[in-house]
Amino acid sequence: MVAIASKNVNFYYNDFHALKNINMEIEKNTVTALIGPSGCGKSTFLRLFNRMNDLIDGAKLTGEILIDGVDIYAKGIEVDELRKNVGMVFQKPNPFPKSIFENVAYGLRVNGVRDKKYIEQRVEESLKGAALWNEVKDKLKKSAFELSGGQQQRLCIARALAISPSILLMDEPASALDPISTLKVEDLIYELKENYTIVIVTHNMQQAGRVSDKTAFFYMGELIEYDDTKKIFLNPAKEATQNYITGRFG
Repeated sequence: MVAIASKNVNFYYNDFHALKNINMEIEKNTVTALIGPSGCGKSTFLRLFNRMNDLIDGAKLTGEILIDGVDIYAKGIEVDELRKNVGMVFQKPNPFPKSIFENVAYGLRVNGVRDKKYIEQRVEESLKGAALWNEVKDKLKKSAFELSGGQQQRLCIARALAISPSILLMDEPASALDPISTLKVEDLIYELKENYTIVIVTHNMQQAGRVSDKTAFFYMGELIEYDDTKKIFLNPAKEATQNYITGRFG
């Protein structure tokens, strides 16, 4: 089953042609890594899936982005509804200045959920889903800022999970973390794909190799190669992919 499809996608920041005719399909319940040098378009591509680029002046898209077969840039699409279905985790942990509990409950409250029991249940389920429950269950009223960087990032993942998205976007989710926290986040990504479709931007080749099922290599706004991760890393079809992965450029 295809979760996300990009059809003839071109994207511009004013006159700058940031993405050039991107065609790819992302399967449900897989982890897809987007790799490539800085400025190659991978984060721009990721942000198309929840229309984060809409917030940028002069941004323009042609082509189609389909989620579950629906063109999310068609007229009449409710962007708030889309973002409930497509969660986002950023590079740096960005907890709100609230308690651990309220960080996770935030999305539910914003979406009008008032049922106290249901909120408590979703907070617990989301923290368990983010492999954080056992570490924080006795301090849910404490400030999220008391957590370590790695815990804060898992809290942000729990916050994204609380509103039950089907897709989770992660923009370099471990780049600001130490190696042990990074490993925890990677283990978590691997577990989460049972219930979610995950797209991750990473500069870390080893990380892409460890966590993803498929890898897409971008270079200068073009999708150079997209295939099973093992094939991309062990036997890429394109010389440019081989050169990037072996560190000859980028």
